[in-house]
Amino acid sequence: MGKAKTELLSTEVNHLDIKQFDLVKFVDAMKGTAFQARNLSRAAEIYHQMLSDDKCGVILCLAGSLISAGLKKVVIDMIENNMVDAIVSTGANIVDQDFFEGLGFKHYQGSPLLEDTELQALAIDRIYDTLIDEDELRICDNTVCEIANAMTPGAYSSREFIQEMGRYLETHGKNKESLVLRAYQKNVPIFVPAFSDCSAGFGLVMHQVANPKKHVSIDSVKDFRELTQLKIAAKETGLLMVGGGVPKNFAQDVVVAAELLGAEVPLHKYAVQITVADERDGGLSGSTLREACSWGKVSVVHEQMVFCEATIALPMIVGYAYGKGAWRERHARQYSQFFAEAQLAV
Repeated sequence: MGKAKTELLSTEVNHLDIKQFDLVKFVDAMKGTAFQARNLSRAAEIYHQMLSDDKCGVILCLAGSLISAGLKKVVIDMIENNMVDAIVSTGANIVDQDFFEGLGFKHYQGSPLLEDTELQALAIDRIYDTLIDEDELRICDNTVCEIANAMTPGAYSSREFIQEMGRYLETHGKNKESLVLRAYQKNVPIFVPAFSDCSAGFGLVMHQVANPKKHVSIDSVKDFRELTQLKIAAKETGLLMVGGGVPKNFAQDVVVAAELLGAEVPLHKYAVQITVADERDGGLSGSTLREACSWGKVSVVHEQMVFCEATIALPMIVGYAYGKGAWRERHARQYSQFFAEAQLAV
């Protein structure tokens, strides 16, 4: 056996703080370059336009392992400063990574060259060059089960369940630097359309097995309906998408869903996507925003693809918009309140 578990889990991942840097001049200078530097500069300007447009609601889509990679504070700063109004994400970012850290656990720096059979024997999980204590992740699973056990049995949207996770962290959390917690406190709804595809899935399986007749379940159709209703109410919207997959498609599809419900809604007015996926295989993660226009989802006037790894591109785009300062005049939409009011009206 190689290194001991305590030695492997000794160097924490640090979260980037965009407020510590002035990126405006640097990103502006990229306008005069080429390739992805120029694309990134234009994407940053489009995100700044979203925040400057007082009629536009901003939806952030997150796919890939972003929180574990040190981007948690970037997203928290977006929430704190009214730079995002709703979040659509994979479950890994929200549960396995952010909620996990909210419980007081950490992600650690490792290496892709480590021997994975040795990591398995030590109960260490690896995400490329990042390490997680599997024993602590099991505690996260059990906490999800505990939250479900305390809820009234029934079908919930992922947004409703994540709201309960935020409520739990407010009372029991050990690390207040959590986007689940801050989104709960700031009334920013979080949707995870494939909610069982993460640590939450294990927790909910345990909950349902222990409560076979009356239990909590996640209704993915309710997720889709709620975000569609949000699009109808918001009208003008912009997308900032990191990666692709389910969050990207879910957020784009609400335009079509709204039309099928008889509502006249505009295409997503602004759209930026950060990805390293190739479009040539027909996969969703690499499909361009112009392709989405053919489906009646995204306008092509203010759209930009950035083919760059997210840990590089997202802090620069968000840091640029933060430095430009349009968020200072932007009001908090508090879309979670929209759902509370809709329920009271029923």
